[in-house]
Amino acid sequence: MIPGKYRSVSGRSANNVNCGLHLVIQTSSLPEKHKVEFKLHRDTPSFPGRLLQHDLERNYSSRQGDHINLVSSSMPSFPILHRSSEEKILYSDRLTLERQKLTVCPIIDGEEHLRLLNFQHNFITRIQNISNLQRLIFLDLYDNQIEEISGLSTLRSLRVLLLGKNRIKKISNLENLINLDVLDLHGNQITKIENVSHLCDLRVLNLARNLLSHVDNLNGLDSLTELNLRHNQITFVRDVDNLPSLQRLFLSFNNISSFDSVSCLADSTSLSDITFDGNPIAQESWYKHTVLQNMTQLRQLDMKRVTEEERRMASVVAKKEEEKKRESQKQSLLKEKKRLTINNVARHWDLQQRVANSATNQDRKESASPPQDQDCCQTEGSTVSPLPEDTGAVDSGLSSTFQGLSVIDTHLVEVDGDTLSLYGSGALESLDRNWSVQTAGMITTVSFTFIEFDEIVQVLPKLKMKFPNSLHLKFRETNLVMLQQFNALAQLRRIDQLTVDPQGNPVVNFTLWKYYVLFRLSHFSMQKINGTEVTQNDMIMAERLFGILAHIASSELPQYRLISILGDVRKKQFRYLLETKGKKPGIVNEENNDSKRLVGENTNRATLNYTTREFYNEKLEDIKEKKKFCKMYMEDLMKEATEINMKNEALQKLWPQMFIELVRDAVIEIRNKNSYMKLCLQQITDQK
Repeated sequence: MIPGKYRSVSGRSANNVNCGLHLVIQTSSLPEKHKVEFKLHRDTPSFPGRLLQHDLERNYSSRQGDHINLVSSSMPSFPILHRSSEEKILYSDRLTLERQKLTVCPIIDGEEHLRLLNFQHNFITRIQNISNLQRLIFLDLYDNQIEEISGLSTLRSLRVLLLGKNRIKKISNLENLINLDVLDLHGNQITKIENVSHLCDLRVLNLARNLLSHVDNLNGLDSLTELNLRHNQITFVRDVDNLPSLQRLFLSFNNISSFDSVSCLADSTSLSDITFDGNPIAQESWYKHTVLQNMTQLRQLDMKRVTEEERRMASVVAKKEEEKKRESQKQSLLKEKKRLTINNVARHWDLQQRVANSATNQDRKESASPPQDQDCCQTEGSTVSPLPEDTGAVDSGLSSTFQGLSVIDTHLVEVDGDTLSLYGSGALESLDRNWSVQTAGMITTVSFTFIEFDEIVQVLPKLKMKFPNSLHLKFRETNLVMLQQFNALAQLRRIDQLTVDPQGNPVVNFTLWKYYVLFRLSHFSMQKINGTEVTQNDMIMAERLFGILAHIASSELPQYRLISILGDVRKKQFRYLLETKGKKPGIVNEENNDSKRLVGENTNRATLNYTTREFYNEKLEDIKEKKKFCKMYMEDLMKEATEINMKNEALQKLWPQMFIELVRDAVIEIRNKNSYMKLCLQQITDQK
């Protein structure tokens, strides 16, 4: 008994049409007595119903036996097959030559009426010698060594072509097989689906166990109902949604890792049975819920029936996943918006710096010219010199670009946990908002980026009130250029950490800047500067370097000037120092001793303050106004004094003659004493 099997398109084996054969194989080189004769007796099972659901199933369901003669032709490589007339009549439309160790297809003469031809389990390397079988419907070449599809162009009636388990590397030469119903190419070396779009009647396509990495080029297969792609290397699937009749799709044991790579399946309205088992995607917790949610028409998943409970659970899970996805997208959009806004703020800042530098350079050129009238005024015991103003010739291109920048999204305010980040000068306006007590109390770190330090100084009192728990300040791109600017931070309630990024803060290039910060802000007992722990040795070094500075600043200033610089609390402390200065040490009580410790050198350090550029400019304008008023007042006084002097000189010239006339008039009036007395009495009476 020699069993024969057909391979079904879904990968399962089916029993072949078997029959009893009496083969006589004869070659021209052998004498008659060396003829080899043997019989093959086989059972007669039927075709599986799922493999061939067409008229062949009914016509070729049984066999009894064939008597076949294979005789070599004049070309010894191609044997010729002959059957007796009785056998042709009995089995006129079928022929089975499986397991005959054939290496080539024999020449089949006088069999033009054949409809079924079976070459299973041989060693055939090329399809040939069957072009005359134009009525052939079923051709089985399973388990041979064929490397190329060829020799089929004349078989226009072929409906079933089984080429599984061969060595085929490319789908080709099927142009004339427009009536194909079943095409089995499993177990080959095919890397790409191609040259099948014209097979509009094809219902079953088996490409299992090949080397496919992706699925596409399926357009035109309008009748395809079953597609088997098991055991490939597929990572993504396309064009399946363009198959209007597809019902069963087998994708088991591939490399599919996400539903996005097979998202086209969700658009298929006909698909009812699909398998993903053996893929990375099948190991994910969301696998079943995602598939069922996106493919609501499925009846079977991984060869298991889909229940209503599974559909309901899939819907619930899908809603949660959708919410997570929307939230993730929202966060992504916010991050992108933040990135774009920060980039816009950075460009705005860069333009500001370039404009400022251009103005500074212009002022330097003007100052290099011969000096004209330099303003320098003495005010309240201190010398104030004018700073270059932010006006001057600016490059027209820079100016137009600066004006063209939109005000929208030129600043950003972000609260991330306990950190408040401010980007751009417009962000400082957020300190005027009505912050909730919970949010304001949670903020411990405040970061300033792309903001002029002088603008930050103006809002430090608001920062102190709005965020009482802020302990850490960060400065990046804030134009910290001199040590005096750190004096402004003394007005805050507390600072434990200070971070000054070297980018955009030239003051960091000063070797002693950290020691100055520790000296000036010693009352904060800072713990870290730029991430480095502050040690006791650092505090001692800071005091040695800058301690004398505070003493000089406080001792050289007059008392009224010192009091004007200090705040209300400092004024009380300073008056306390003055009041207790002359007292004996034993008279001061413990409470006063505590106050004295609170004041100490901090009061001296308080004289080291910082005036912002804007305030300085306002003060300078005020000084100019006062100077102008003084000048006008002095000019008026000088003019008036000049007029008085001129009048005095004229009077000196006229006075001798005037004196003579006065004496003469007096003598004439009193010459007649009685008349003069009467006249005087009359004048007195008239006045009453």
